[in-house]
Amino acid sequence: MRDDQKQEETFVMNIRFDIYRKVPKDLTQPTYTGAFISILCCFFILFLFLSELTGFIATEIVNELYVDDPDKDSGGKIEVSLNISLPHLHCDLVGLDIQDEMGRHEVGHIDNSMKIPLNQGDGCRFEGEFSINKVPGNFHVSTHSATAQPQSPDMTHNIHKLAFGEKLQVRKVQGAFNALGGADKLSSNPLASHDYILKIVPTVYEDLSGRQRFSYQYTVANKEYVAYSHTGRIIPAIWFRYDLSPITVKYTERRQPFYRFVTTICAIVGGTFTVAGIIDSCIFTASEAWKKIQIGKMS
Repeated sequence: MRDDQKQEETFVMNIRFDIYRKVPKDLTQPTYTGAFISILCCFFILFLFLSELTGFIATEIVNELYVDDPDKDSGGKIEVSLNISLPHLHCDLVGLDIQDEMGRHEVGHIDNSMKIPLNQGDGCRFEGEFSINKVPGNFHVSTHSATAQPQSPDMTHNIHKLAFGEKLQVRKVQGAFNALGGADKLSSNPLASHDYILKIVPTVYEDLSGRQRFSYQYTVANKEYVAYSHTGRIIPAIWFRYDLSPITVKYTERRQPFYRFVTTICAIVGGTFTVAGIIDSCIFTASEAWKKIQIGKMS
């Protein structure tokens, strides 16, 4: 008997701690309004759940700015990819020269470069990949490396590509990685030099796995001029003068944490049912009050 009494007392104590008290079914009253609100509530929860699920599966790109050299393992070098067409200058005359403030002065760079004849040999397309130091400098396409200088070199051109660092193709990142791509100077003065002043901005992209890719964006300003000295007209060239920005742009790929997703879903379900219950209760109370008023009028 004592054991039965202890079990009964334990059961009563457990019931007291139940915060989810149950209402007997015969004490509840279903209504058409409640059913309609319940159906709307379920569809609303489903819509919000699918929206949150889509946001949880998808990734977002967060960008930040800081002052630092992100690619310290590069040895102080930046890889450059250049593709340019000069439709009125023979390939034997086209060359690439590189200079910088560290004392580098290279005339007629030929490593990892290729010249493709255009217009039955009258023009040339220069494609090259080379490295520059992380100091202010320039590289230029000119006839300086030719064995014999032409009298009137035609420097009209079309730039297909000028990019720095790794190729970065991310749909959600829209940057100026090839700002000069498509630049058309075919209608310019054939004897004019062209100055492209570049401000190179280091860019880092970090994916979900933590792997980083290093690239560079750049802004550009340009001018066109015919240069003269005391000996006469200076041989024209296509100059790319560059300087590096101390500011680094970092893009980080992130996904919403799972605990935040679960918290949001619980808030959606609980909040929707609570608001729906308040609306249903207000409608039911108003309906009952209106019925009582109508009965009072009839009596």
